[in-house]
Amino acid sequence: MGRGTRLLLAIVCGVAVAGVYAGQPVLGALGRDLGVPRDSVGWFVAAGQLGYLAGLVLLVPLGDLLDRRRLIAAHLAVVATGLAVTAIAPVAWVAFAGLAVAGLFAVVVQTAVAYAAALSPPGERGRNLGVVTSGVVLGILGARIVTGGLAGPWGWRGSYLALAVLAAVLGVLSLVALPADVRTGRETYGQVLRSLGCLFTQPTFLSRGLIAFFLFASFGALWSGMALPLAGEPWHLSEARIGLFGVAGLAGALGAARSGRWGDAGHARRGTGVALVLLLGSWLAIGQLGWSLVLLVLGVVVLDFAVQVVHVGNQHVLTAAYADRTSSTIGGYMVFYSLGSALGAAATTALFDAVGWAGSTILGAAFACGALVTWALSGHRAGAA
Repeated sequence: MGRGTRLLLAIVCGVAVAGVYAGQPVLGALGRDLGVPRDSVGWFVAAGQLGYLAGLVLLVPLGDLLDRRRLIAAHLAVVATGLAVTAIAPVAWVAFAGLAVAGLFAVVVQTAVAYAAALSPPGERGRNLGVVTSGVVLGILGARIVTGGLAGPWGWRGSYLALAVLAAVLGVLSLVALPADVRTGRETYGQVLRSLGCLFTQPTFLSRGLIAFFLFASFGALWSGMALPLAGEPWHLSEARIGLFGVAGLAGALGAARSGRWGDAGHARRGTGVALVLLLGSWLAIGQLGWSLVLLVLGVVVLDFAVQVVHVGNQHVLTAAYADRTSSTIGGYMVFYSLGSALGAAATTALFDAVGWAGSTILGAAFACGALVTWALSGHRAGAA
């Protein structure tokens, strides 16, 4: 796979996933303009995430049947439409519908990842997945920075319109620049869905999926809860300044962009174990948020580095183990990601209200410990076998 193809797929991933998370910095403005009560504005983000979860099961497996290049272009076109509808929405329900549609087809991310895995020779799969997956992290964390910045001069509608235009342009580029990926199998859509269900009985798939569940629950515990203590005593940071912590996350995640090479060299399991130890240790620094922002930044960098290393390693292992159905495998794997992220986000805010940041810190560390224990047990079972 050429450098240009890797870069294009990474940008596709970043723009598509940014559409799901773009509402986070502008929830207050969205609610005011569309008449949604403050305690319900979270649904602007939830609508996209629920659509995304449905797309993982219903749309991603299509990549095992159809030309993934055309799927990527078509999905980006629908993402652009959903974001444009959101940008011009006159009332709340239209915005919810637009965000749900954009989230549903934002699973173009997983189609792009499976496409990259299918195009890659075995010795380059990890490197290519590392670069393409870095676009996902750029989209998740960068959306907080870019959308907040654009909302100042253009408003929240301008932010969504800009993302819609980017998605449309990328759809055309994908159709023109990406090589064809013709599927030759004769399976039906129903058979592909059944094979997706069967994956959940496979030990390798389950172990890597459970690691991802705990991994992204820990990730969600940080990024969904961190704004609460930073806005309170003793820091009283504004939303714009809180958003800048995304830069630290980007630095950590991009630092792991080359981690896929470890998998290419046969060290995917060892790299996962080391990264999970780092993930657990990062919470020691994150827990000092009450008195040190420097330690918090250090913890954020280490946590996002560890998350990216494990995420790339998981996908490398799974696409190698199930090379004949990479789209279904990636879609099923990301179900664990979605459920873990949702659990971490919901639990951290509840614990913060009850016992403060110490509770959120213990929660995040507990999720990291769960991932590490799952990794250790999966290695023990493999050794016994």
